[in-house]
Amino acid sequence: MNDAELARFFLSLVLLLFAALGGGFVFERLRLPRVIGEISGGIVLGPSILGVISRDAHDWLFIGFAAQEALLAAFYWFGLVLLMFTAGFKMQAEGSAASGRTVLALVLGALIVPFAFGYAGAPFFEQTRAGDEFAFKLVMGIAVAVTSIPVVSRIFLDLDLMNTPFARNVVSAATIQDLVLWTVLAIATAVQYGDAADTAAITRVVAVTVAFVLTALLFIPTLLRTIRRNVIGKVSEASLTGYSMLLCLVFVAAASLLSVNIVFAALLAGLVMTRFSSRQLVAVKQHIADIAIWFFVPIYFALVGLRLDLVHQFDAGLTLFFIAASTATKLATCTLAARAGGMGWARALDYGMAMNTRGGPGIVLASVALAAGIIDERMFTALVLASIVTSLMTGLWLRQRLARNPAAFDSDKTARPPDGDRALDRGHRPVPPRRQSA
Repeated sequence: MNDAELARFFLSLVLLLFAALGGGFVFERLRLPRVIGEISGGIVLGPSILGVISRDAHDWLFIGFAAQEALLAAFYWFGLVLLMFTAGFKMQAEGSAASGRTVLALVLGALIVPFAFGYAGAPFFEQTRAGDEFAFKLVMGIAVAVTSIPVVSRIFLDLDLMNTPFARNVVSAATIQDLVLWTVLAIATAVQYGDAADTAAITRVVAVTVAFVLTALLFIPTLLRTIRRNVIGKVSEASLTGYSMLLCLVFVAAASLLSVNIVFAALLAGLVMTRFSSRQLVAVKQHIADIAIWFFVPIYFALVGLRLDLVHQFDAGLTLFFIAASTATKLATCTLAARAGGMGWARALDYGMAMNTRGGPGIVLASVALAAGIIDERMFTALVLASIVTSLMTGLWLRQRLARNPAAFDSDKTARPPDGDRALDRGHRPVPPRRQSA
């Protein structure tokens, strides 16, 4: 890479970060989720807007030389990994007493019925199928059921909700659910490429993932304490920041070698850091979060927007029908599942809205399915727009709930919802308590 190509690459990074931060600022001032503004900044620089104004300028900036796409892809994945690492160590490792029951209910409600609905409803979108019928049905099932851990985590971080039982339950359920769905996507691509679905191979992937999780949460903290005590000793805050980043990269590299989802591995690395309560580590976590949230993560979301081409690949009827049908299904099943898990109707609806966020994984699914030849460009655009719209809905909903009650997500009551939620369940405002006579 010569000096001219290096200068062009840095210019593309500057523009992506400027567009992401600018879009996030505008959306935040409008009381909209900042993450959608960051994606919108990428859309402005992509083929949807800049590409229409000047295709030559777009190509010169972002695909000007052979290695540029690969370099930008590296920033894309590093931003995604840091987002999940940050989300992980901002979560408390311990859940509330009812979290296990709620997570199980959410997994069942967000996975089984939505996936079955998408699979059975695939013939309604037959005109967008480009490959194997069975693979297409699997992709449509995933498209309805998927929940975006990165985007919903970013929304929780922006609203300072990541350390609440509500956020922990949503992220935990989404993690379990998406692990299953990524396995299904592997089957879909294998079928599309003509390989028979290998039950033994799938079982092996599941077993390796479970072993990875158990090792990370049960043994790695003890190993790190031993290394800190016997090898490293006392360290400065700056060096501890470097060691923490090394931990994240070791998890991601190991997951990649073992064919475990690297996004999930980054989240696990963050969860491992919650096992340590050092005051020094609190400042380290904040340093990492500041760099991630204000540099790498905005570039990641801008690159997501950069990949969209809304001019040539947008079918309004198809997109609206898919968004409406899939959202109605996901909202209904997740809300009912949370209700069955003991939540009041208002809190159950909060869970339904959060689990309907499809964000980045929805976009990744669309990209993988398009690259594999399972769907065409119209369905690709529909899936990406569904990811953006559902993410926007979630951000608006949660922000509105917090505006009405800043303590709305401080705790989850299973048997008895708070007074405000009970009143919302009945469909009217809370009734003020009667005065006690002296």
